[in-house]
This record gives sequence, C-alpha cells and structure tokens, in this order.
Amino acid sequence: MCGISGFCSFSENYTAERERWTDVLAGMREAIAHRGSDQTGEYLAEYVGLSHTRLSIRDVAGGVQPMCRRAGAADYVIVYNGELYNTEKIAPALREQGYRFETTGDTEVILYAYMEYGPACVSLLNGIFAFAIWDGRERRLVLCRDRLGVKPLFYALRDGQLVFGSEIKALFQHPDVSPRADADSFREILAVGPARTPGNGVFQGIREVRPGCLAVFSQDGFHEQSYWTLEASPHTDSYEETVERVSFLVRDAIRRQMVSDVPVCSFLSGGLDSSIVTAEAAAWMKASGGVLNTFSFDFAENDRFFQSNRFQPTRDRPYVDLLLEELPVRHTYLECANETLADLLPTAVRAKDLPGMTDVDASLLYFCSLVRRHNKVALTGECADEIFGGYPWFYREDLLYADGFPWSCDLSARACLLRDSVIQALDLEGYARQRYEDALQSVPHLPGETGEARRRREVSCLNLRWFMQTLLDRMDRASMACGLEARVPFADHRIVEYLYNVPWEMKYRDGAEKALLRDACAGLLPPEVLYRKKSPYPKTYNPAYEAMLAQRFRAVLADPSAPVNRLVDPEKAQRFLASPKDYGRPWFGQLMAGPQLIAYFLQINDWMRLYQIE
Repeated sequence: MCGISGFCSFSENYTAERERWTDVLAGMREAIAHRGSDQTGEYLAEYVGLSHTRLSIRDVAGGVQPMCRRAGAADYVIVYNGELYNTEKIAPALREQGYRFETTGDTEVILYAYMEYGPACVSLLNGIFAFAIWDGRERRLVLCRDRLGVKPLFYALRDGQLVFGSEIKALFQHPDVSPRADADSFREILAVGPARTPGNGVFQGIREVRPGCLAVFSQDGFHEQSYWTLEASPHTDSYEETVERVSFLVRDAIRRQMVSDVPVCSFLSGGLDSSIVTAEAAAWMKASGGVLNTFSFDFAENDRFFQSNRFQPTRDRPYVDLLLEELPVRHTYLECANETLADLLPTAVRAKDLPGMTDVDASLLYFCSLVRRHNKVALTGECADEIFGGYPWFYREDLLYADGFPWSCDLSARACLLRDSVIQALDLEGYARQRYEDALQSVPHLPGETGEARRRREVSCLNLRWFMQTLLDRMDRASMACGLEARVPFADHRIVEYLYNVPWEMKYRDGAEKALLRDACAGLLPPEVLYRKKSPYPKTYNPAYEAMLAQRFRAVLADPSAPVNRLVDPEKAQRFLASPKDYGRPWFGQLMAGPQLIAYFLQINDWMRLYQIE
C-alpha cells in the first residue's frame, strides 16, 4: 500500500515556480509517509503535480511512482494506492496490443489499461485501489476509487484548483486548503459519527470520492460518476447451488489476495470469519512451502474482567487455542494494557484526522504496530458480517425494524452530555433522520418488493454503504498508520454482488446467523469454531480503564481552554460520570457503550485542539 497526493489547475503554470510547488508536493507526501516510506517521488508539469510515498509489496525493486509512460507527445502518469488481484487476466491482452512491460507490478497494468481503454478500464479491475492518472493527451486528471471503498481518496476544490490525497492531512499541506469546520461538521460527528455520510469529509469543503466512483477534472470542471453499484435481481440458484457458489467465491478471493512479493500474515480472532481466511491462507502457504504467521488480540486482565453480554457472549482465546491445534501456522498472542489504550486515543485521532471508534481504533492501531514488526501484509476477516448478515440488527426484530440506522438508532446517549443550546442549534435528530431517509431512497429494490423482503434489503444496503465503510475506514487508517497493508478478502465485489440478492432464508437457517457461510466453508474448521456464536472485535472490560477515562474527562471539564467544553454541559457530564455504565447497551455498533462515549468526547476534544477547530 501507499499514499498518494497532488493537485491540478488549468489556470496555473506550476513549472513557473517549480521549487515552490515541488516543496508542496513533498510536504503532502511527508504528511502521509506512514503509509509507506520505502520509496518516494514527485511529478510536476504545467497543469498538474503528483506525489507518492510507497510501501513496497509487489515488484519491490521496480514499480517506482509516480509512474510515467509516453505515447506520442503526451505523458500518462499514475499515482496508485492499492492491490490488483487479477493482473494475470488483464496484462496478456495489453501485451497483444503492443504494450511493453518494464515492471512486474500492478501499477503499470492499470496505467496501460487506462491508455488502451480510457476510464472504462476500471471495470476490468479486481482489487482495492485509489489512484490518480494524469492524461496528458486529453488534459484531464482522473481520480478513481475501488467499488467498495476499501482505499480512501479525499479531495477539495479551491478556486478552480483540485487538491487530493489518501488522507485529509495531506490536503492541509497545500497552501490553499486549511482545516475548518461548520455546523454540518459537528452534525456529522455528533449525529451519525463515527460513521460518515458517503462522500462527506466532515471538514468544511473536504469531500471523498465515493466508493465505486470515478471523477474527471478537466477544463470543463469536476465531474464524478458511478461506474459500479449494487443491483437487485432475482436469485434463482437452489440452496445447494448457492452454497457451492459462495464456497468458490470465498476461497478464490482469499487465494487471490495471497499475491505478494513479501510474506503475508493473518489476523486470527477465533471467530468464524478470520478463521476461514486463516485456514484457507494457511493451506495455500503450506502448499507453497511456507508457514503463515497469525496474530490474535486481547486486553490485559480480560481473563478476570470479561463480562458476557448479548453482543459479546464469549472471549476469543479458547477458540484461538483450539485452532492452533488444527492449523499449520506460527502464532503470536498480542495484548494491550489499559494505560496504553487510553494514551493512544489522541494518536488514533491523528491517524484518522477525525474522532473515531475510540478504543477500538486505538487498540487496532497498537496491534497493527506490533504486527508490522513481523509482516507488511495482513489478511483480515472484515466485512463478512455486513455481507452475510451477521449482526443482531439483521435478525432481531426490534433492531431490524428500528426507525433509523439500526446500529445507532437511539440518539439520546449521544446528546446526554451536550448543552441544550447545542442540541437545539444542531438538530441532531433531524440531521440523522435526513441522512437515513436519503440513504433509503437510493436502495436498489426488485420491482414490487414489499414487507419483510424490502426491509431486509434496505438493512443490507445500509450496512454495505454506511456501517461497512466505517469499519473499512478504521482498518485502513489503523493499519496504514503503521505501514501495514490490511487486505479484506470478503470485500470482493463478486461476493457482495452475489450475496446482495441471496434471500435471507438462505443466509439465516435453523436460528444460526451466517449459516450460508458456515455451510460453504464446512470442512475448513473444527465444529466448535464453525458453529461458534458471533463475538465481535474484543474490548477491555477492566473497570480501571473506565476510571482512567473518567479521570481524564474530568480534567478536560476543569480546563477552561478545552475546546469540547463549548459543546458539553458540565452538570450533565458530571452526572454521567457518576452513573454506572451499561457495557451491553451500545450507542454505536456493538462495542461502543458508556466508557466509549467518554472516550469519544475526549477524541472530539483532541480533534478540535489538533486542528484548532472553532
């Protein structure tokens, strides 16, 4: 993986001040150097500047970017962040057209595919990617993001100039872009956060290329268009045929994502999803004569303090131990202490440029930093729950039919710390309601679809476009902050396309969530793991962590210069801190309960202070 950034203007001649604009490019890439600092480079021409910082995964010796190829009198230049998993299918046709490859990596494949097919080339790509291509012949800059939004790509338009980057912080290194917030910024953070409205960069004037979209910037302006979207169609396969198809797609996606010129590892939680990925990857590695590194995560003293609840019924460790008796892997147990977790909350804000999933982000950031000491590439089990229907809001009627986003339908917890004037001014309920209704309007349905089938399709689509984006965003920032490439085999667009139209009765059978996935992967795992009740990413249950957060929040409340105090009602906050916290009643997703609400407002304070938000 890598970091990309740059700018483009058709009323500017950047080469007239080459040193100045080269320095700007260097500053932009240095701001995201954590995404990979194996190699760096810049390209500056009359209308465009591109910069790149590289994490070398494929064609380690070659593949330097920005990559430039010339055709006639025109330059074609690419900066690219991602991995392509089907180069072997695309490259032969390009060779037949006369293209001569100078590297063995995927960057050159994308660039030549663009030169041959134009923007339509994106339909050929299977992978995770965000790229920018300067087309010197047409005088246009093309930005593109993968179908499911695994890789990020932010941009801003300032006085006819386009500025872009893998992370928001890169944009702020450009002299014309600075961090500002408006009322909608706070509505995003307080009403729908840590999710984000698709395309919304929260900061005023910052946007993100939406998943499955391609944008063209030329003298005619900036135009973004969708090249891929979910489509509703009748499912005609029998259950047996569906199982067979899912089995092929999942295994094929995992095997494709083993492609790398450096060793690949996996995250192994002992849950169904990561165990499937690990089992298939371990078998592939063994057949190649290697041993797969695996890593599991937990928190200090969770063996003493873990509290079983309906969202998190069991700990992971016993299931990891069981798998290690079955799988040919080299395993490492990783553990995070409470103080480390709390200390990393501000670091997680800097990694994401925004408040996030608090200690989930912070712990993942810590664990990724430890994994990076061993490997550059990791496979994860992310996205299976959104695709196969693993979350409680898919099968619990009270959540399924919730009047709002089912992972955050109760806004009362968010507002319980806010000043009444802030609640009134921002109208958080109205903002969340509008975002929800807008999202429902864009759900692809079958003609005449009604009742339960219609609602289930709505919840499926909302999960893919909203909740899954939050988790992919979290995974990218936490991993890339440490120079670790995290891959997500379940987020293969072929799996998503197929499963979107599989009826619920096939996904959920005999009272078991993700029964289809379990049947499709039968034989890969021991029964105790294959049929384990879902348990999400671990979190700490140590009361010392909550006490530590409360102490830090009280210090913020007592600090007249703390910016979050413009939002928080001190009396409400003190009452909240004195009340017992319900760990089994989340206000976002499955993991963010009382302690995480404290952490979220600590992160809002860190964010406002870091970017001098007023």
